[in-house]
Amino acid sequence: QLQLVESGGDLVQPGGSLRLSCAASGGSLDDYSIGWFRQAPGKEREGVSCSSSSGKSTKYADSVKGRFTISRDNAKNTVYLQMNSLKPEDTGVYYCAAVLTRWATMCSKWEYDYWGQGTQVTVSA
Repeated sequence: QLQLVESGGDLVQPGGSLRLSCAASGGSLDDYSIGWFRQAPGKEREGVSCSSSSGKSTKYADSVKGRFTISRDNAKNTVYLQMNSLKPEDTGVYYCAAVLTRWATMCSKWEYDYWGQGTQVTVSA
């Protein structure tokens, strides 16, 4: 059973940066598409960025394009989300998720089977 653990969430000022990590155990991320999702209070969980199992294909929500970068180090069984130029509307709980397929193209929460517990990101002055 694949297990995912996120880390790196914090309180940061607008314009700042954070890097989130998602460490996997119980399976090799080489075989999994990975996604980062976020959920703000009172809102639906939304896809932020997704990566194919090889990392060669990626997808970003329009709201984060040019600011966020997803990357993966399959040797370390870890996925990252580099977040730059953070805005208050980026606030939320960030989750990583995985599905056993080469590329979950829609980057939709409905495609993913394994979820971490989430890490809180707060962007505020």
